[in-house]
Amino acid sequence: MKHFIICFSFICLITNASYAQTKIGKAENSFENKDEQVTSNDQEDWDSEGNDFFVGAFAEVIAEALLYVSYYTLIESPFEVEHRGSRASLTRHPYNKSNKGSYSYNLDENYSTFRTELSSRYISENNALKGMNLSLEMRFIKRLGVELDYHQLWERNFNFGNDNLAFYNMLVKYYRVRTEKLDAWWGIGTTYVDGTVDQFGFMYGLGAELFFAKPLSLEVNFKQTFINSETVNTLNLMLNYHIRQFKVIGGYQGLKIGSQRFSMITLGTGIFF
Repeated sequence: MKHFIICFSFICLITNASYAQTKIGKAENSFENKDEQVTSNDQEDWDSEGNDFFVGAFAEVIAEALLYVSYYTLIESPFEVEHRGSRASLTRHPYNKSNKGSYSYNLDENYSTFRTELSSRYISENNALKGMNLSLEMRFIKRLGVELDYHQLWERNFNFGNDNLAFYNMLVKYYRVRTEKLDAWWGIGTTYVDGTVDQFGFMYGLGAELFFAKPLSLEVNFKQTFINSETVNTLNLMLNYHIRQFKVIGGYQGLKIGSQRFSMITLGTGIFF
């Protein structure tokens, strides 16, 4: 009877462990290379073939992109050169002594050649899954910007302690639309996923901010990173309340990390300087 109880307890422990993996753990596992079972003798040849395939595929994608996407689409069309938005200048911060957003058609005391924005946001899906998002954005030469972004997630695992996952973004932005009420951008960059994934991936992003009524603005952005056969997607839908050089942020953040999706609320603050 004693042996039966010991065996039964061991089986229950194994069964519980199989169901105890958190969403973060499942997300990390989904990035594992599906072809890890190849032998060590074949691995070097496989890597060489994989690299050749990647270079060929990447070159083909670039060639096709150049056929369908022109300078006029990504940068500026001849029609837009005559619009005031083509010469719009960056403001010190949104709604600075005016009803204007991030750009102004006039060169006045609100003009700035360089602007930095630092924001910190709390994110949460439920009592067990929480996180934070820190972002630093620098804008310069009216149209260009660089954004550094840090995400950290924590999830409580009731049986085996806590799981955590971090990823880091670096994005170079081009502000394609520059008006006093709306600005929109596209960008390319890279993401590094920490933890057991420990890999970099190519990232692109799109975003816009509408300054529809002082002191409010509606901000939307999407970023996608490719790692192995999986992606890291980030969607932000945020309402900003501007107070002088500060802003209060509230909204929704949707994450897809590998095979796992996270729907989270987000609250935070930002400062322009």
